[in-house]
Amino acid sequence: MSGASVRHHLDSSHESRAARGFIWFAAQDWWYHNQAHSDFQLMKEVARSRPVLVVNSLGLRRPGPGISTNPGRRILRKLRSMTRFLRRPLPELPNFHVYTPLMLPVYGSNGPLYRLNALLIRCQVGLAARLSGVPRAPAVGATIPTAWPVVEKMARSALIFNRSDLQSAFPEADGQWVADLERQFLSHADHVLYVSHELMRRDEPLVGARSFFIDHGVDLDHFSKDGPVHPDIQEIPRPRIGFFGGLDDYVVDMKLLAGAARALPQASLVLIGDATCPMDELTELANVHWLGFRDYREIPSLGRGFDAAIMPWLDNEWIRFANPIKIKEYLALGLPVVTMDYPEVEAYRGQVRVAADRSAFVDELRAALADPGAPDQRAQFVRPYSWAGRAEALLEIAGER
Repeated sequence: MSGASVRHHLDSSHESRAARGFIWFAAQDWWYHNQAHSDFQLMKEVARSRPVLVVNSLGLRRPGPGISTNPGRRILRKLRSMTRFLRRPLPELPNFHVYTPLMLPVYGSNGPLYRLNALLIRCQVGLAARLSGVPRAPAVGATIPTAWPVVEKMARSALIFNRSDLQSAFPEADGQWVADLERQFLSHADHVLYVSHELMRRDEPLVGARSFFIDHGVDLDHFSKDGPVHPDIQEIPRPRIGFFGGLDDYVVDMKLLAGAARALPQASLVLIGDATCPMDELTELANVHWLGFRDYREIPSLGRGFDAAIMPWLDNEWIRFANPIKIKEYLALGLPVVTMDYPEVEAYRGQVRVAADRSAFVDELRAALADPGAPDQRAQFVRPYSWAGRAEALLEIAGER
């Protein structure tokens, strides 16, 4: 039965529709990336009512010297992820499964080895789906564009492209090759989800009525402003200017961070997250405290110790089409937020301080520390943005409601 026939058959059957599950190709890896990412948050909510298989990131490029930062470390952690195979990591969500397939580091090519790799991954994912209780021809979603050759020939009830970022703007990847994969998804997906109005406008000529602005959510229970403050943060002198998340030099303006730390020597700059770039220039400053990678469960208690939270973004194509989840997490914690300007921040201008350049960023930080504003108002602003609500919208779009 062809993919189109499968879709027609399932759409005509209420019983089949109720039994569907999801296979979701994530842009992150559950075992070493930020578990706050939309892939995981959406699928955890979906797994409350049906079986879900999350396939860890297939990657955008082959790590290597001159191609990516810390290539040895990247290769090692992916190999470790592969050894975990199929797991059910959350006892409270027995329908939520995570899988890392064995795969070859074949990128930037459409040759025989590339197609063989896609076939091998597709076969592994199919077996993992059966073991996870996902029925045949489920809804298939993908955030990572390199999943296209895998999902192209998969039997499915619907194909969803989660356009959470402009992946072809990732500086370490072959941009043209990734853009071609994105175009395949945009052309063939039944539904394309967006969190960036700017990116949605960019794709409109190709996607048209198949596009849906779904926005990001926030884990309101997890990121509650009411709760304990982590002892590690209490040891750091106040006022504390904080950031949690990936310290990636294609997203975070490291010179801005160093400049802010020097301009505000009386404040402590607290950085929480894994770094994919050298940190020496920052950590040699006496008022910079880099706590490294911390478990997702610890992040709220660490964040509650901030006096101001920052979004120190670079001005580049990646940020232009992004909508970082972090802004909602900071606001849910009741924190005053200072961010560099980017298009999707328009919806938050009444809640956060927006800086046009590095000098203005420091000025806004001074103002935020002097007048932190109303934490309850900020937390209330993000109350409508639960991940449960985002998941309900996804299920409706996919014809699952």
